[in-house]
Amino acid sequence: MSQISPKKSPVSSTDATQSNATPRLFSWLYALWKFSRPHTIIGTSLSVVGLAVVAIALRNGGLGADAALLSSHWVTIALAWITCLCGNVYIVGLNQLEDVSIDKVNKPHLPLASGEFSRREGWVIVAITGGLALLLPLFQGVFLIATVWSSLFIGTAYSLPPIRLKRFPFWASLCIFSVRGAIVNLGLFLHFNQRFQGEFQLPIAVLALTGFILVFTFAIAIFKDIPDLEGDRRYNITTFTIRLGKRAVFNLSRSVLTVCYLGVILAGAFIPRVHVGFLIVTHVLALGLLWGLSVRVNLQDKQAIARFYQFIWKLFFMEYLIFPLACLLASG
Repeated sequence: MSQISPKKSPVSSTDATQSNATPRLFSWLYALWKFSRPHTIIGTSLSVVGLAVVAIALRNGGLGADAALLSSHWVTIALAWITCLCGNVYIVGLNQLEDVSIDKVNKPHLPLASGEFSRREGWVIVAITGGLALLLPLFQGVFLIATVWSSLFIGTAYSLPPIRLKRFPFWASLCIFSVRGAIVNLGLFLHFNQRFQGEFQLPIAVLALTGFILVFTFAIAIFKDIPDLEGDRRYNITTFTIRLGKRAVFNLSRSVLTVCYLGVILAGAFIPRVHVGFLIVTHVLALGLLWGLSVRVNLQDKQAIARFYQFIWKLFFMEYLIFPLACLLASG
C-alpha cells in the first residue's frame, strides 16, 4: 500500500525574492564601499571635520564656546562632507574604470576587477557622484566650489585619456599632493572660516598643517606604487618605483615623512594659537613609531609593503586629529 507523503507548504516566489534581496543588498553595499576606496573616504571625512574644528578653535572662544559653535553649524559641516565624499567617489571610481586590466593584477579585490560591478554600474556611480559634486557646492559658497571643482578637474586629468597624467611620475605625484595637500586644506578652511565668521584669513597654524600634509602626501604618492610594481610594468605605467627600484623609493618616502615630523617638532614652538607641548610630543611619538615599524618591512613581501602603506595612511589620518586637538587645547 503506497504511502502518501505530506504536502509541503509552497514557498511563494515573492518570499524567495525577499529572502535573497537582503544578502544581495549587503553584497552590493560592500562592493560600493570597496569601490569608494575606504582609506580615501576616511581621509576625506577626517579632513572635512578636522578643518571645521580648526576654524572654530582658532576663534579663541574657549572649549565651551567652541562646542556650542560646532553644534550650531553641524548642517554646514555635514553638507560639505557629503559634497566632498561625492567628489572622492567620482575620482577614485573614474581611476578604477580606466584601470580595470591593471587592477586585475595589482588589486584583484576591487569590484570592477573582480566582476562584482559591471563597467556600466561603475559608470553610473561615477556619473551620479560626479554630478552631485558639481551641483552641491553651488549652494554652499565660492570656496567650496573652487575646492571641489578643481579637485574634480585634476582627478579627471589624472585618470582619463588622452591626458592621463598618472602615466608620468612627476605629474601623477603633483596631482595627488596638490589636491590632498594644498587644495583641500586651504579651500576647506577658507570655506568654513567664511561660513562661521565671514573672514578670509589663513592663520599660521593652518599654513603649518597645509605644509605638513602637502609634503606628507608626496610621500604617499610615491609609496603607493611600490606594491603595484608588477601591474604597472606590464601596462607601461611609468612610476618612480619602476625607474628607481623598491628600496630607493621606500627610503625616499620614509625620509620625506621624517622631514615632515622633524619640521613640526622644530617649528612647533613658533606656531601661534596651538598647544605647543601636545603638538611636539605627539609628533615625536609618531616619528618613533614610523621608524620602529619601517625597519621591519620586507620589501620582497607584497603584503608587508601594503600593510605599511596602510599604516602611512593611518599616520595621515592622525594629523587631522592632532592639529585640531592642539588648536582646541590652546583655545581652552
